[in-house]
Amino acid sequence: MTVADTIVAVATPPGVGGIGVVRLSGPEALAIARRLTGRDRLRPRHAHYGRLLDPASGEAIDDGLILYFPAPHSYTGEDVIELQGHGSPVLLEGMVAAAVGLGARRARPGEFTEQAFLNGRLDLAQAEAVADLIHAQTAQAARLARSSLDGALAAELEPVSRAIRDMRVIIEAEIDFGETDLESEAAPDIARRAENLHTTILALLERLRPARYFAQGLRLALVGAPNVGKSSLMNRLAESEVAIVTDRPGTTRDVLRSPIAIHGIPVELIDTAGLHASDDPVERIGMQRAREAATGADLILELRDLTRPEAVPDLEAPPEIPRLTVWNKQDCVGDSRPAEGIVISARTGAGIDELKQAIVERLGAGEGGQQRFSVRARHLDGLRLAALHLGRIEASAAPDLIAEELRLAEAALDALLGRQDHEALLGEIFAGFCIGK
Repeated sequence: MTVADTIVAVATPPGVGGIGVVRLSGPEALAIARRLTGRDRLRPRHAHYGRLLDPASGEAIDDGLILYFPAPHSYTGEDVIELQGHGSPVLLEGMVAAAVGLGARRARPGEFTEQAFLNGRLDLAQAEAVADLIHAQTAQAARLARSSLDGALAAELEPVSRAIRDMRVIIEAEIDFGETDLESEAAPDIARRAENLHTTILALLERLRPARYFAQGLRLALVGAPNVGKSSLMNRLAESEVAIVTDRPGTTRDVLRSPIAIHGIPVELIDTAGLHASDDPVERIGMQRAREAATGADLILELRDLTRPEAVPDLEAPPEIPRLTVWNKQDCVGDSRPAEGIVISARTGAGIDELKQAIVERLGAGEGGQQRFSVRARHLDGLRLAALHLGRIEASAAPDLIAEELRLAEAALDALLGRQDHEALLGEIFAGFCIGK
């Protein structure tokens, strides 16, 4: 986008609805709106009712509301016009085409929010929170995204970033005005302060790591030997008959997926074929797909059968993927309990609440009560990089090396919040937005 561009797009979801919104942003937005509405004067932040016109023919496209938000007090920081008409795709496209005919350009996905970021209306974490809020699948995810949109992540990181800048000022002044490049009087104090910040960031990482599940969801794979109750458990957790259940082993031959929510976390529940030795080529394909699904999961529920404790699934998964052992068919064995694992009955629902709690605790997510904002993997990577450079600072190091590690740590935090010019990163982030936002 250039300074001269005025962009336009439908801001409401595709399809038919009672109301549809067309949004314009840029230096010519007001002039285009005047041509589209036949009004010479639009009062800022005031809803005007009138006809929305096709300037080429002079005919009315629709009737609706016109709102004008002058720069810099708008979503994008530029002049913004919103045209609210009936939610017909034909009418909305007509308004967009009319605006394009008057000099506007169709917006790319996320370009309105990108412009808000470039104009300083949002930091990058807040811009990402807009997408998280739009795509939130649970009330908890929406709450965390809303908090991020208010700048909670930046507020958490700003004291750390400011402390690093203060240390840079001290060490770089010593480099500029000191008598030697090999020794530093300030280095011991800076090394101590850097160690404290390193500890602070590691603690923040530990607290924030589970928060990414609320924004991005998690993949939960059910694995086990045939006929241990994986499909029954899937139906119980999904609260619907999404999988076929029979007494015949091997009923599930392919990978089944169902979206659910557990304690506010969006979950993709994955039911897999029973893992066992088999010469059936179809079963073997199903089991291979089951192993692939487990390898890509965030958590593996290894389902076991209390009536057949010897039935162990033949599964080798990466050790870094957490695993939770779940014993099913409690209703068939009475009060008998194994030494480890969660005991449930998929048929009666006994132990399901305990299982849900164990899932979020195994991931360190709890119920989200300690989470204050939504987190993405990119944010965690930035924090890890800042901690890495702070952890390398030693009192015995040369001042220029200390200064460089501090610079890289601050740069990692700046990149996290979008305070540096990373054109490729911006393109990747905003490409995931919907058009019109």
